[in-house]
Amino acid sequence: MAIAAIGQLCSTASVTHNLSLCQKLVEKAAAAGAKALFLPEATDYVASSPQESISLALPMEENPLVLGLQWEAKKSKMAINVGIHVPASNGKILNRSCWINEHGHIVSFYDKLHLFDYGALKESNSVEAGKEIIPPIDTVVGRVGLTICFDLRFPEISLALKRQNAQIITYPSAFTVPTGRAHWEVLLRSRAIETQAYVIAAAQVGAHNEKRTSYGHSMVVDPWGKVLLDMTGEGTEPEIGLVDIDLEYREKIKSQMPLLRRTDVYPEI
Repeated sequence: MAIAAIGQLCSTASVTHNLSLCQKLVEKAAAAGAKALFLPEATDYVASSPQESISLALPMEENPLVLGLQWEAKKSKMAINVGIHVPASNGKILNRSCWINEHGHIVSFYDKLHLFDYGALKESNSVEAGKEIIPPIDTVVGRVGLTICFDLRFPEISLALKRQNAQIITYPSAFTVPTGRAHWEVLLRSRAIETQAYVIAAAQVGAHNEKRTSYGHSMVVDPWGKVLLDMTGEGTEPEIGLVDIDLEYREKIKSQMPLLRRTDVYPEI
C-alpha cells in the first residue's frame, strides 16, 4: 500500500507563481509521506486567450515549472505527475501530462487526444491533438496510465490502458463549472468501474482570469467505484488530499467480479 497525494490549485498565466503554488503542495505531500503527487491539467499556466497560451509554451527542458518540479521530485524522493503545455510543430501547442519519477527524471509523457470544443471554449484554436495512447508506466504507486481531462468522456482510452494492466488511470483536469456539476463524478466513477482501476483526477479550481473558472472537486475513485476523495475547496489556497493505493484490493475486485470480454462477438479495444 502506498500513499498518493492529489494537488488542487488555481493556476494563472504566471508560470513562476504557479511553480510557487506547486512547491507548497510538494512540501505538504512529502510531509504526509506520499510516494507520488498528482497535479492538474495545465498546471504551468492557464491563459486568457489562445494567442497568450501559445506564447507562453516552452519545451519541457526549458519550462521553469517542469525544471522546478524535477528538482522538487529529486529532493523529496517523490514522483510527480503534472499537466503542462509544449510547442507543437505547426505553430500550436500540445496539452501534455508528464511523469517525473522520484529521481527527478521525466520517464513518460502523453499528449491529450480529445480536445475540448464546447461553447465559447475552443481548445483546438491553440492546441494540436495528440496521436497515440501511451503504454502504462511502472511507478512507485503502481502501473499508471496517463490521460487528460476531456479524454474522460471516451472510454476507449481507459479500456485500452486496462488491457495493458493499468492499475491507476489519471485524469488531470480543468473542468468547467457547468460540465463539472453535470458529469464529473459520474464519468470518473464509470471509468473506475469498467476498468477496475484506481482513477485519480487532480483538478484546477476557481477563477483563473475573468474568462475562465474551473470546477475543482479533485477526486479519487477506487476499483469498485467508491469515491475515496472529493476536494471541495474554493481555490483560494493550494491544497492536497491523501489516499491509500491498495493494489491487493484491486486484485480482489478483479477476481470477485471478472470482466470477460466477448471479443468473439465485438472487437477488442
